[in-house]
Amino acid sequence: MSYKEKRIDPNDIMSIEQYTAERKNLRKNLLVIKKNRRVSLGPHATFYFENYYTMKSQIQEMLYIEKGGDEQLEDEMAAYNPLIPQGKEIVATFMFEIDSPITRKNVLSQLGGIENLIFISINGDKIFATPEDDTERTDAYGKTSSVHFLHFHMTNEQINNFKNIDSKIELGTDHPEYLHLTVISSETKSSLIEDLD
Repeated sequence: MSYKEKRIDPNDIMSIEQYTAERKNLRKNLLVIKKNRRVSLGPHATFYFENYYTMKSQIQEMLYIEKGGDEQLEDEMAAYNPLIPQGKEIVATFMFEIDSPITRKNVLSQLGGIENLIFISINGDKIFATPEDDTERTDAYGKTSSVHFLHFHMTNEQINNFKNIDSKIELGTDHPEYLHLTVISSETKSSLIEDLD
């Protein structure tokens, strides 16, 4: 299975019957892949770095749950294909995971515009995220969404630097109410290198 494929087509998707039969093993494989593609940032936020396999798995699971057939498949592909890295980028779902509704509301209300202040740093060279423009993620009152879909576009030079074994790769935000920075592990770096041409 290649994780570098860049688009999911209908013929990539298993029938509900086949997926049901193989679901347990497929979900076990997905956990292994996702383990090195998950990075926490500060007390509330997590990056989930996406690729062909994670997005294909998401589509299969949505079809399994909702059983919407070909019409649903078309909608799911339209939603998830844009989140597959295209060789010059890394793509992440960035989530604020806060159990308490009151705490969640209080935290998110202070973080308007954070989607434009999230970055990957390669030896101090910051690459700011480009948020998916499917919907506005910060409302008129300055409250941000709990889920953001982010693209980190890179130049060829930045890709080469990212792939360099000695490069220090960090994730962070410059939002004054959520100033956090973390160094990614070598395992995560190796997994993300697979997304780049």
